[in-house]
Amino acid sequence: MSLFNVYPLFDITPVTAEDVYVFDKEGTKYLDLYGGHAVISIGHSHPVYVKKVTEQLNKLGFYSNSIQNPLQVELSQKLTQLSLCEDYQLFLCNSGAEANENALKLASFHTSKKKVLAFKNSFHGRTSAAVAATDNPTIVAPINAQQEVEFVELGDLVAIENVLEKKEVCAVIIEVIQGVGGLDESTTAFYQGLEQLCKKHHTLLIADEVQSGFGRTGDFFAFQKHNITPDIISMAKGMGNGFPIGGILIHPTIKASMGLLGTTFGGNHLACAASLAVLEVIAEEKLLQNAKEISHYFEEKATAIPNIKSIKGRGLMLGLEFDFPIGELRKKLIFNHHIFTGSAKNPNLIRILPPLTVQKKHIDVFFEALKKEL
Repeated sequence: MSLFNVYPLFDITPVTAEDVYVFDKEGTKYLDLYGGHAVISIGHSHPVYVKKVTEQLNKLGFYSNSIQNPLQVELSQKLTQLSLCEDYQLFLCNSGAEANENALKLASFHTSKKKVLAFKNSFHGRTSAAVAATDNPTIVAPINAQQEVEFVELGDLVAIENVLEKKEVCAVIIEVIQGVGGLDESTTAFYQGLEQLCKKHHTLLIADEVQSGFGRTGDFFAFQKHNITPDIISMAKGMGNGFPIGGILIHPTIKASMGLLGTTFGGNHLACAASLAVLEVIAEEKLLQNAKEISHYFEEKATAIPNIKSIKGRGLMLGLEFDFPIGELRKKLIFNHHIFTGSAKNPNLIRILPPLTVQKKHIDVFFEALKKEL
């Protein structure tokens, strides 16, 4: 049996990893400044993470959501403490796409409406309603296109109100910082204006924090910089440091009922152990502060390179924009300097999404390699 060929692959086979480094089958050491699409939050194979997941596996790896699972309660409590999102309710699932599916479904239930407003250059997943709300027609199948989604420019409050005033929209779904789309972020005035328009027109505001959440921006969630209160917050990626877990935080004005949402594997014992380890390390190692400090250092280093057109993002969700396509540059960084970076929908943008444990010395290595190749 062959694999279904949908992924463009580099000819590299990782076999072990530690903190910000990945080692291939030949023993070559790579500096990981991409974290497997922003998944690795506390570093590869962190000892606290390995210990907690192993201990849980030796006790109980899985049972369905038909029994009491105290780890889910503990996770909700720890998440409240670190995120400061008090009074929200937690529903656990397995991935970012699934989190957004549940967020959109819940919004439709709550409002009795079915249309969605999303933003140009958005990415919310590859399944059902999530992919319909993703601004990439090449991955939207006819069955997905049946969903009613309207796209507007990020930052355009007039266009948003023109859509919302028709009273058909159940939810506005937004990445506060667009990930795959190219790390664009609007102003605080825009996000606060968007929140007010949603309230005015009885539409739920969904903050897609799948990539930007769990400390990646230096705040626990990216929306917190703008002092808004989303109705639903979706999360995944860094939440499990590589173990599949996702979830949504649900505002208390949205009421639960038996069977409204459901999942077989979501919130299983191993997933909860993994996420609890992530939260523990984020707190004990002060990784939110580290994200801010390394971000400032990164920007200082980048500003000194005239070939860089712009620096995008914040925290450790960063991008460098050039005036040329960066495909060949990325290959040189990988094969000449053994550094992983990421790409974006913007062909001129390199994305930097390292573990939150990254240090200044690792940023130095990256910029020395970059200067040699420019």
